[in-house]
Amino acid sequence: MTTDPNKSTGSLLSDALTHVSSLVRSEVDLARAEVNENLKSAGAAIGLIVGAVVVALTALNVLSAALVAALTEAGIPAGWSALIVGVAFALIAYVMVNKGTNGLKLSSLAPPRTARFISIAMIGCASVVLDPITNSNSPFPPRHPPRR
Repeated sequence: MTTDPNKSTGSLLSDALTHVSSLVRSEVDLARAEVNENLKSAGAAIGLIVGAVVVALTALNVLSAALVAALTEAGIPAGWSALIVGVAFALIAYVMVNKGTNGLKLSSLAPPRTARFISIAMIGCASVVLDPITNSNSPFPPRHPPRR
């Protein structure tokens, strides 16, 4: 904005609205970039969950029988051997799913920097545009002296 003292109020308002519009456009672009970045990390978290399911199923199908047989050979009854092996694999799958779902929390997907900046910018715009009479930072000249 220029500081030409001969500019009309309409011209100053037009300049302010142009700058606000440009600011909003750039903030929307920044928010879009942040959301894309967060969606990529969400994709990685989903990949971890899918990987956990594949590992859990493969491990249960391939190693369960071998471990049950080994525990049975070691002297543990077959039923107890199967229970021990099943619980061990269930714990591994549980840890992997928890790690994946923690990466999918909505708070980690929101664009916090952009949201904070937009709220600060909107408060600043509201104080300049909506209250030009009492706001000392306003680019608009006061119509009358502020109330005391």
